[in-house]
Amino acid sequence: MFTGIVEELGEVVAVEDLGDSSRFRLRGPLVTEDAKHGDSIAVNGVCLTVVDTADGEFSADVMAETLHRSSLGALSAGSRVNLERPMALGGRLGGHLVQGHVDGTGTLVERIPGEHWEIVKVALPAALSRYVVEKGSITVDGVSLTVVDAADDYFTISLIPTTLALTTLGLKKAGDPVNLEVDVLAKYVERLLGRGSAYGAAAGDRTDLDEIKEMDR
Repeated sequence: MFTGIVEELGEVVAVEDLGDSSRFRLRGPLVTEDAKHGDSIAVNGVCLTVVDTADGEFSADVMAETLHRSSLGALSAGSRVNLERPMALGGRLGGHLVQGHVDGTGTLVERIPGEHWEIVKVALPAALSRYVVEKGSITVDGVSLTVVDAADDYFTISLIPTTLALTTLGLKKAGDPVNLEVDVLAKYVERLLGRGSAYGAAAGDRTDLDEIKEMDR
């Protein structure tokens, strides 16, 4: 589990094509200082498993499913990436609960500079729009952000100088793909409401929550 608070701006050292998967070598002295085989590190919001570490670098295998669902397949040697280690139990939750399981990719549409910040417009797949709400949370390339405006096919975010300077979001330009992870709580609520409707139909359209709880007992 992650928080979406990027710890380090890392770099792809090498990408090895293994046919149905790829092995990435990445540089990140901070996130590797206590990493070991089997640990997790989020790379642009994608949870990857560490294969080995050495001299401030680590390698990770990226399966075909991950390459298909995320923008990692577009990375090459020299690409900059956002890196974050998993949150520690008992630590501060600075962003929101992030799983590192990308739901899809969006496209950066427009950057609107302000005096001390920047508004960024991102197009998103129609299947994800119902999970994005004004003032809600979303993860963009592993960065926990608050939604400013939410529409059916896009949303906007406001980036402060720190985010622009310390993450890849300051380097992205119009047309670039970004990894998106919506708030997992919204997906659970949707699933539970669907289950409640099914329970109601089975019980003669009784949808009262207390009745559903009784049926669960």
